Amino acid sequence: MIPFGILDVLGGLLTIVFGNSRGTSDFVTDCLQLWWDSNKEKHQNIRQLVINLDNGPENSSVRTQFMKRMVDFSAQNNLEIVLVYYPPYHSKYNPIERCWGVLEEHWNGTLLNSEETVLEWAKTMTWKGIHPVVELLEKIYEKGVVIAKKLFKKIEESFERSDVLPKYCVTIRV
Repeated sequence: MIPFGILDVLGGLLTIVFGNSRGTSDFVTDCLQLWWDSNKEKHQNIRQLVINLDNGPENSSVRTQFMKRMVDFSAQNNLEIVLVYYPPYHSKYNPIERCWGVLEEHWNGTLLNSEETVLEWAKTMTWKGIHPVVELLEKIYEKGVVIAKKLFKKIEESFERSDVLPKYCVTIRV
């Protein structure tokens, strides 16, 4: 199973989505859409969503499929998206990494031999005194999905890279 975590830093609510396929760009953006669909009512006044990301290959700002899906997410939800990346080898500053450590300690050697066991154990952990929302995303994802450079040029018009940190800060405007 592939875990994907979303931490609402201000509210402290942790959402963990488990997939049973592959951790691809499509999986990441589907997890984000699932989270947004469940939380948009309490964030109805938000017009800009700042997303702190690790430096994983599936959510890289140079990955065409990821950026296409994020532009689509931005347009579909009428949100400006700011993607802010932690530099390589700086995961200790990323709060979601601490969540994974708490989850691993909570499992403490439990035999995770079924989807049900994984999901139920994850639901019983706490992050800052709150149980996480745990979801299962059952969908098959293909690896290696790429957008042709010619088609990607049009998508690039929807986002802007920081002049100072072009690889680590990208703003998507609807």
